[in-house]
Amino acid sequence: MSQELVLAEVEQALGVRPLAVGPLSGGCVGEVYRADLPGGEKVVVKRDQRPSPNLDLEGYMLRYLSAHSRLPVPAVLHDDPRLLIITFLAGSGSVNAAAEQDAAELLAELHQVTAPAYGLERDTLIGSLPQPNPWTANWLDFFREQRLLYMAGEARRAGQLPAHFLPRIEQLAVRLGDWLPADGRPALIHGDIWGGNVLAAAGRITGFVDPAIYYAAPEIELAFITLFNTFGATFFDRYGEMRPLDATFWRERRHLYNLYPLLVHVRLFGGGYVTSVDRTLRQFGC
Repeated sequence: MSQELVLAEVEQALGVRPLAVGPLSGGCVGEVYRADLPGGEKVVVKRDQRPSPNLDLEGYMLRYLSAHSRLPVPAVLHDDPRLLIITFLAGSGSVNAAAEQDAAELLAELHQVTAPAYGLERDTLIGSLPQPNPWTANWLDFFREQRLLYMAGEARRAGQLPAHFLPRIEQLAVRLGDWLPADGRPALIHGDIWGGNVLAAAGRITGFVDPAIYYAAPEIELAFITLFNTFGATFFDRYGEMRPLDATFWRERRHLYNLYPLLVHVRLFGGGYVTSVDRTLRQFGC
């Protein structure tokens, strides 16, 4: 992509022409650039040139987190389906013990933000994939229909999940009440906290990026953190001081909740993630 075109698009959106622009890594949708504005401000520019772009959804999610929590997220300077411009947050993916404690405090506070039901006022995205969020009173119904069965169906339609997995997932979905609570207090979650979406510096979290928000049982967020070892024992010790976790979370519930991100990865990448889904289904007798 011509850098001149990026310069022109930023100028049209913000009314100021960047001094320089260069590519950034990490975008799962389209192209990502860093632009240096006059006066020293740096911004991140995302471009989506697919037939059905939806960068405005990422803008919406960042605005929602900013309006409803103190989670450190980039400010949205411009968003439309094809172009998103957000503030550049300094930091790296290297998280030390102090930053893990900070992350625990930030997420425990985020999980205090509640709503009358599970879901959200609109559908969102996880990575590049649609994430349906119809308001649902019962957590088991929401997790069963809008997460497990929905994403299993998407993975099957994409040819990434073998057909014989669907009845096994359906069998597990019927039995979710054996392990998971049906109700509770819906909590606002970031929804996609892996190492690449966490920025830290000097013992603090400087940013959580690329959210996949909705109101959920907060343990689904914590389970995902364990899936890719985003944070370790220091995080969970501090989080547990504020919002205790019992042994059955570690033994059972986290594995059930992680079926959703595993199915997301099956839909996107197939391969070894199918084996991980199989292992979880076997763990629960399906």
